[in-house]
Order: sequence, then structure tokens, then C-alpha cells
Amino acid sequence: MNIVLTFESHPNSGLTIVDTIERRRYVLDTSTLVDPEPADEDQFYFPVDRAVRISTKQLNLDHRADTFIRNTRGELLLEVDPDIDTELASGTYYIEVNAPVKVYLRVDGALSVRATMERVVFEFDTSTVLVGARSYHHHPAATVTTTADPKDVLTALSVLSSALKTTTCERSYPTLRGHPPTIELGDELQIPDEITRAQTGIRFELPLSLQMAYVAAPLAYYLGAEMVPGDSPRLVADGFEYGFSNTTVEQGIERVLKQTFFLDCLTRTEGYYQVDLYEREQADLELDFEELYEMPITEQLPAYLSVPFDRIEPLLPQWPLTAHVSPTPEQVTAIPFIVHDLGLIRMPQSSPASADDIASFVLESFLGRTRGESDESPTFVRPEPTDSLEQAWFTDHVPLNATKALPQAFRNKLEREPKTGAIDISVVCNDAEMAADEQVEQAYRSRDELALDVTTHYDLSTTELRTVLESDLDFFHYVGHIDGNGFRCHDGWLDATTLTSVGFPTFLLNACQSYDQGVELIEGGAVGGVVTFSEVVDDGAARLGYSMARLLNLGFPLRVALALARRESIVGSHYIVIGDGSADVVQVDLGVPMICDIEPTGERYDVTLLTYPSREGKIGTMVDPLIETNDHYFLVPGSLRTFRLSAEAVRNYLLWYQLPVRKEGQLIWDDDPL
Repeated sequence: MNIVLTFESHPNSGLTIVDTIERRRYVLDTSTLVDPEPADEDQFYFPVDRAVRISTKQLNLDHRADTFIRNTRGELLLEVDPDIDTELASGTYYIEVNAPVKVYLRVDGALSVRATMERVVFEFDTSTVLVGARSYHHHPAATVTTTADPKDVLTALSVLSSALKTTTCERSYPTLRGHPPTIELGDELQIPDEITRAQTGIRFELPLSLQMAYVAAPLAYYLGAEMVPGDSPRLVADGFEYGFSNTTVEQGIERVLKQTFFLDCLTRTEGYYQVDLYEREQADLELDFEELYEMPITEQLPAYLSVPFDRIEPLLPQWPLTAHVSPTPEQVTAIPFIVHDLGLIRMPQSSPASADDIASFVLESFLGRTRGESDESPTFVRPEPTDSLEQAWFTDHVPLNATKALPQAFRNKLEREPKTGAIDISVVCNDAEMAADEQVEQAYRSRDELALDVTTHYDLSTTELRTVLESDLDFFHYVGHIDGNGFRCHDGWLDATTLTSVGFPTFLLNACQSYDQGVELIEGGAVGGVVTFSEVVDDGAARLGYSMARLLNLGFPLRVALALARRESIVGSHYIVIGDGSADVVQVDLGVPMICDIEPTGERYDVTLLTYPSREGKIGTMVDPLIETNDHYFLVPGSLRTFRLSAEAVRNYLLWYQLPVRKEGQLIWDDDPL
């Protein structure tokens, strides 16, 4: 699949850049109408997918996107802060904009820059500006085939590091970690010629077992290490050895990955982005980061691992994903998708979940339907807890408070075709008693700056519902009834197994016992969805549905939106994400989703911002919250420092950023949450 970026003249004076695969767009305000003409992509220092030439003397940017100015060697000249008002002498400059689509501007001539909290204004002494853009979309370069032999699996997993675009500490930036090649099971080991493992000089020795291979894969990918058979697990690099005998292997590998990644994030501040990073200042480590930046990875690793883990643990970003993967040959196909998110991998450890784990009156009907009258093991399990944002369950049974990961979902994600035009959302209400869910439609229409087409349908027949489910949509929100026969309509039931195809990547089935039908939607072509595994009360379902709509419309991925919305309803624990929990519906303005926790403290307020990963802003991204008292960048994801602000400052910040607010533990959707 080719990445498709388009450049369109904006009717209100400007240039719109559209990523037709990721369904992202960004508008450059030029104050005049422009007519983009194709340009040479090689005229940019950094790689771009497409470029155009426009004629304008001025360009205005939304300051919510981080902006940097570089010279022809890619060196940072200026970080565009809100109080900048400066002029740069005639020369060649690259303006880098971290927007929903990565944007670079090339200007040959003098350049003036003025910035406030709201806007950045560039003025040029030339009328020709080159605009280049790069999609955040990552697609595997090829497919590797392996047998079930653990030795072949080690070799196959070793080449996942071929997707790293650098082996320096800058690989901690998500844009420099490509999507690993996919893996298939076959009769012999086959690695395409175009796939070359990263050459870092690090060897990861492991006992021959699928369990060890899977657990070690994320660390091997990040280090560019070759995985080879060995008597005990250890890293070997240019005379340096590191064994995992003092802790469990899983815990040891997790710690080394977190520690190496985190210290790379600190070291890289000597490179392309020489910013004041909060975590580096707080860590206060006796490391020479300037010297470390120039070292090869084989010399960085011993220095990194000499730091006691407990010195840095409180400052680590919250890890986005822990995947529980069964050590079976079939699961090797899931590893590249987990590694792409830099997820941790554990062997499945869980306890059976009974009706006592949740309100028995809600679970009883589903347990009875799946288990019958026999004494079989429970369908539900409770995964071993982790401190990651999401747990993904890549094995049998239905997990509580975790994503039920379905391999087909990730394959569907790779096969999505480019699509132009507005983002299409369909809301279907097949329950007259829940017609109050008109609020949901309004929630999806609350962002005027996005091209959204929201259609609401009521009381559909089976034929009409089939048409919607097979339509080319971006998101499907269903309110109604579902049972063992399928979606209930006024003229019967529609079973998702009878669909020719599923036309949308993401969905929310706000109905009783929608798990099975949701799984069928994934099998039919969808990527991720939110479903229920039980009976849910109408009032509670409506509250959760509204909160989900608001959060999804702000760019929160499924897994985060559900985690936040769960707390708003008594039935929240009866919903789970299936498929790919990172799937989302629309772009997020800030690059990463944020929520604002507010606690009154006398006449002022303690404001804590919590950041979450997105497609554009995976772990390792930095954010600079434009709060007047802040002068640092922070690592994503996780909780930033707490700011004490006046009521006016809080209101201004929320008006500009449109963040969801949580006050005293509850989401507040009022215009004035204070």
C-alpha cells in the first residue's frame, strides 16, 4: 500500500495537507488563495513523502503544534516559543511543524517570526515557499516466514530491528522507529533480501524456547540485537555482559528496555531537539550526556545500566502496553504489532473470574450462555496486573479490564485503503427508549475545524442496517439491542456473520451482550471496537456512550477513551475493547490526547495534565504545555507536573485547548468546569 498525501487549496485562504491513510489533515493559513504545484522532495534536509510549491508572503500556524527552525544541515537554530519576535538574515531555512501530519517548509531568503500563545506568524521576503509533508503512517517493508522451531523464531524476530531508521539514541523518537516486518508461519525460514537486521554489535543470548524468544523480542528490536541460542539469557556487547539472574527474566528484560529507552530520551537532548526536558533535570544523574551522545550503542549500554533502576523509576513515562502472549507458534505473527508499539511481552498469568468479580446479576446471563450447565472453566479471566496504560490479552478467554487482542484486527489495519473526503460517522439508534442518545450525534459534531459527516439513523430494518454496516465509513456507533441472534431490528435480527464485508475500521456497540457480534465485525474487516459482555442498564449505557463519543471526538484512542469513560457509569466495567486498542476515529489537535485534572485549593487550582499515546505521538514523544509558568518539555505518556493556577488562567487554557476536564474524580463536560 502506498502512502498518499494530498495538497489542496483551502477555500478560506490556505493550504490543506491530507493524509488519506491515517485520515489526518492540517491547514496552513496563508491569508491568500494559493495554487500548489508539485515540487522536488529532495530539496528538504529531512525526508518527506510529497512536496509542493506555493506563492505567499505570509504564513500563520496554530501554536498548539511544536515548531522549530533549522539550517541546511538540519541543526536547530530556533525553537519557536510564545514570546518570540525576531528576524533571521537571508539564507535557507527549514521550518519543522509537528502537526497531525509532519510538515516542513523550505524558505530561501530573509525570515521574520512572531509568536503568541495562540499563533505563529512567519513573513518572507520571497513569495516562493516549498511545503513538504511526511505521513506518520508506518507500513511493514516485507513479510518474514518462520517455522515453529525456536531457533528459526529467534532468527526471524532478530530482523524486526530492520525497521529502525537509526541506531543512535534518536530511535527513542517514535518517527524513527518504523513498523517491523510482519511474520508468517511456514515450512521453512525465509527472510527477504531487502530485510537487513540492524548492525549494532549487540548479541542477545537466550535459551531455546518460544517463551524466551517472545519476551525478549521488544528489547532485541530496540537494541538492534541479534537473538541467538545460549545457556542463559544475557546481553553481550563489545566485551560487556549483562545477565538476568538477579530477577525474573521478564522483569529484568522490562527494566532494561525501560532504562535504556528513558536514558536515550535524556541523551538525545544533545541532538536534534536541544530542549529543556523536565525528566532530565529531575533525574540529576552523574552522566556526561554530551559525551554519551557521541558514543556507539555498545558503549552507551554499559553506562546506562550502571545507573540504579530505582533512581530513574519514578520519572519513567507510563508504559503504553503490556501484551500477554501464549508461547505457541501461531502467536509469533502478533509479535511485530506489539513491538511496533514498543509493548512489553509477558507470558499469560491470570486467575479465573467468576460472577463474584463483578455484579453477579449482570454477568449471570452471559456466563450461562457461554458455559451452559456444565462445570467448565470460566470464560472470563483476570490478567495479572501491570502498571502499563493498556493490557492486551493475546490468548484464550475473555479478559476483564484488558483488551481482547485479535490478530485479524492488525492485519485489517494494514490493509486499509486510502480514503479522501470527510470523516464519515454513522450513529444507529434501534431502541426508541434510548432516543435521548441524540446527544451522541451532537458530541461528534462539536469540532468545527474537522471535516466530519455525521449521520444518525433510527429504527432500521435488517436490510437498512446491513447497508450501513457494509458502507465505507470511518466509525459506527450503535445503540440498541443485541442478543445471540444478532442485531435486533424491527423486522428481525441481523447476524454479523452474514455480512459480505465490514466497511469501517472502528466501532462502539452500546448494547447488551455485543461481544460476539463485535468479534464478527473484526473478522469482517474492522480494526478495533468497544463491546459489552453482559446485560447493561439503559441509563448507565447512555452515560457511558456519551462520554465515549466526547472522548473519541477529541482524538482519544479506543483503549484510553474506554478507561476514562468506565468511571462515569455503574456498568462501565462490563465494556471491553476488542481488536487493536490503539485505533482512533479522528486526529488530536495537540499531537497526543490530554486530560486535565483540577483540584480547588482556596482561590486557586492545582492543575495536572495527563498525556496518552496516539498514532502520531507514541511513547518517546515530547509535549510542551503552553502554560505561562511552564518552561519545560515532558515525555509522553504519563502525568506531567502539577501547576497552581488562577481561575482565569485555567479557563483561558481550557478554552484554547479544549481538553476534557476531570474534577474531583468526575469528567466534567460543562462549558465552565470550575
